[in-house]
Amino acid sequence: MISRTIQTPSGEIQVNGFCDPAFAGVLAQFELNFRARKEVGASVFVTQGGKTVVNLWGGVANAETRDPWTRDTLALVWSSTKGATAICMHVLASRGMLDLDAPVANYWPENGKEQKENTRVKMFLNHTAGLPHLKETMPEGSCFNPEVLTKMLEEGELWWEPGADQGYHSLLFGWLNGEIIKRVTGKTVGQFLQEEISGPLGVDFWIGLPDEHHSRVAAMIFPEQPDPPNDFFASVATDPEGLQAKIVTNDGGYTAGAFQSPEAFRAEIPAAGGIANARGMASIYAPQACGGSLGDLELVDADSLARMGAVASATQLDKSLLIPTRFSEVFMKAIDNRKGKPHNLDSLLMSEDAFGHPGFGGSFGMADPVAEMSFGYCMNKMGPGTTLNERGQGLLDATYRALGYRSCASGRWTM
Repeated sequence: MISRTIQTPSGEIQVNGFCDPAFAGVLAQFELNFRARKEVGASVFVTQGGKTVVNLWGGVANAETRDPWTRDTLALVWSSTKGATAICMHVLASRGMLDLDAPVANYWPENGKEQKENTRVKMFLNHTAGLPHLKETMPEGSCFNPEVLTKMLEEGELWWEPGADQGYHSLLFGWLNGEIIKRVTGKTVGQFLQEEISGPLGVDFWIGLPDEHHSRVAAMIFPEQPDPPNDFFASVATDPEGLQAKIVTNDGGYTAGAFQSPEAFRAEIPAAGGIANARGMASIYAPQACGGSLGDLELVDADSLARMGAVASATQLDKSLLIPTRFSEVFMKAIDNRKGKPHNLDSLLMSEDAFGHPGFGGSFGMADPVAEMSFGYCMNKMGPGTTLNERGQGLLDATYRALGYRSCASGRWTM
């Protein structure tokens, strides 16, 4: 076991946990994040062949009180939640309970009106459904009211014909797919995740956190906006009725300060409200890293695993994010937007076999079935960018080096 005191610009902090000697580079990067990259509190967890090879945590969970980040500290992981929701969808497909190629109206008839009759379930997953956000104003507090949201989704005006274009479905992704899960199983996505995945694995990944666990949640620190602003934030500032502005401002009261409230912790916001630690993030991907099952827990079959890793949509200009993106059926694939720079904030550098999902601020969970590796990272001081910032990418790079990968010159880690 590891227990170290390291000096950071804000004072001494503790780093604790376990690290296989072969993955010493991950420990070095984890400590460097605190020393030189303004990390406040964080955890990182890696499995290889279903076995834990890295389980590290350190820093403070609250920058004001200086409460230490412990083994069981939790954090809001924002859009990394989408990965957990998508795993639930693929589990249902593997069990023959859900056909991802079928019309949405087969499961949710009220959402099959007019142009939406052409929407396939997989379009909810690969960001081509044409409903990346609501044009209509979401009433204050509606993010916590599933009945109001469901009606708004059914009546929401499309931005483009289903399947005709790609644009990241930010908050709506979770409620769209969550309603499918509810129609198929009779359970909310949070219930299904806990009963079928997180619970059997014995890990913390919650969509809807019970009150008894609220005291374990770290205090999040919002990132500074880029200066100069990137294309996304420039559009927010210049086009108040545009898609980017709607994503930022039309949230039903969620991101406008409420995300750290007990009400938000309890709510099921399946695109952005997941609460986990790195152990939980990596663990829900560990079965996929090992062919779809781990021990006695069988999650997905070979066909579903192949769909999870195969590129389903790609574009040089995502209509929401305004950057090139590549997705499988929800999971992000490796994307190199460095444009000659060592790293920028819109890239995700991993192997072509890998799939996962980052969250606002830089959290990340993923699986690499060829390397038999799963990875999770979360923190409370959020960084800039669309995908990973240098803290998460540095940890992931060190993981690939430990696994024997030698080159990332093409934006893909290769042997």
